[in-house]
Amino acid sequence: MTQTPPLMRTRAEIDLAALRANVRSLRERAPGAALMAVVKSDGYGHGAVPCALAAIEAGATWVGTATPQEALALRAAGVPGRIMCWLWTPGDPWREGIEADLDMSVSGLWALAEVTAAARALGRPARIQLKADTGLGRNGCQPTDWPQLVFAALAAQAEGAVQITGIWSHFACADEPGHPSIAAQLAVFREMLAHAEKAGVEPEVRHMANSPATLTLPEAHFDLVRTGVAMYGISPAPELGTSDELGLRPVMTLAASVALVKHVPAGHGVSYGHHYVTDAETTLGLIPVGYGDGIPRHASGRGPVLVGGEWRRAAGRIAMDQFVVDLGGQEIQEGAEALLFGPGTRGEPNAEDWARAAGTIAYEIVTRIGSRVPRVYLNERAEQAEQADARNSSS
Repeated sequence: MTQTPPLMRTRAEIDLAALRANVRSLRERAPGAALMAVVKSDGYGHGAVPCALAAIEAGATWVGTATPQEALALRAAGVPGRIMCWLWTPGDPWREGIEADLDMSVSGLWALAEVTAAARALGRPARIQLKADTGLGRNGCQPTDWPQLVFAALAAQAEGAVQITGIWSHFACADEPGHPSIAAQLAVFREMLAHAEKAGVEPEVRHMANSPATLTLPEAHFDLVRTGVAMYGISPAPELGTSDELGLRPVMTLAASVALVKHVPAGHGVSYGHHYVTDAETTLGLIPVGYGDGIPRHASGRGPVLVGGEWRRAAGRIAMDQFVVDLGGQEIQEGAEALLFGPGTRGEPNAEDWARAAGTIAYEIVTRIGSRVPRVYLNERAEQAEQADARNSSS
């Protein structure tokens, strides 16, 4: 059974039962495709290794990261199966990637040259996936350069230096339903894919769908979907629906212990710059986290916290290590729990509430929670997940 987390200054509770449930739900949305669990940026702040393992238990057959260093760390920690990484720079550890059986993305001739040289030196073929820039304008090969890259990759494959395992791309606006770039990018991807296959590429997987496309664009599912933020129970965009409406359960709960409660008179300034001044005699509660822990300073004066059963707002500026809430005269004991965000099952705010307060997206809210905040993992074993699911179903 889940243990009550120990009292600590702050903690990020990571409910792996919720993550498994999200993976299962996303697999149901794309029944004809395999699922890649994207755990870049330390699992969007949730912890890459525990989340990767939980996702695999729930049926994910691929794991994805941005950098090769992230992918190598997963492999060193014992994460099995297929691991893909896509953000390479010149001089990166291609040889180590080959030795770790990674699938490595190639977007240009320089990358193909480096991975081919590493494979030749090692005497072992590299698994590569060719990325097409279909309109996002970031990483990936432009359509005009695509024939040259495909030709060179096939030549390297013919000599036994590489194995082309996939062709893929990424959407620019899949989180904006009906955006004209969605259909345009799909058309370009199909054209680039057709060219590669006609030239002789036989990809194991073709993939383009991120979280929003997995949820709303079945025509983009192809052989594999890459689920990132949705796997952590966060809606990819408010326009697509809330987490609850999308059948997702937020995985992270950020909590802190109230460090100090004190009575102050009317006219008392609070925090740097005195941007908040009490308008009456009141009580102030000190929340011992700040932007050094990843709490966005832009949410000063607006960031919501559940304390004593009531929503309170950050009073004045959020500092590096702490911020203050005006308790409105409510008497709270030091050590009481303050919930910054979570799934909302106890009436607490969610990550989207903080995103609105900070003028950003919920992706950033969870990803920026720093290493000073301990992660406490709940329902780490599969049987615990099943028990949690049964409890949620009966409630």
